[in-house]
Amino acid sequence: MTQSSHEKVLVQIGKKPGKYQKYLKHNTPRQRKFGKSVRKCVVSGGTRGVIHKYGLQICRKSFRECALDLGFKKYN
Repeated sequence: MTQSSHEKVLVQIGKKPGKYQKYLKHNTPRQRKFGKSVRKCVVSGGTRGVIHKYGLQICRKSFRECALDLGFKKYN
């Protein structure tokens, strides 16, 4: 489908409220209740390596940067 025909379809859907509601019902992403996409880092917004123990909710990369500010000590 080309760009111009895609834009035509969106214009046609916009003119028909019933079809637009059906399009939204079947094509919008649903809210997740569990899984990887639910837990996000509050600092960077990443979903990989999120530490949620102690209520931190930050990824490991952000944790390395701000661990001393949070009161954690590095032991050798």
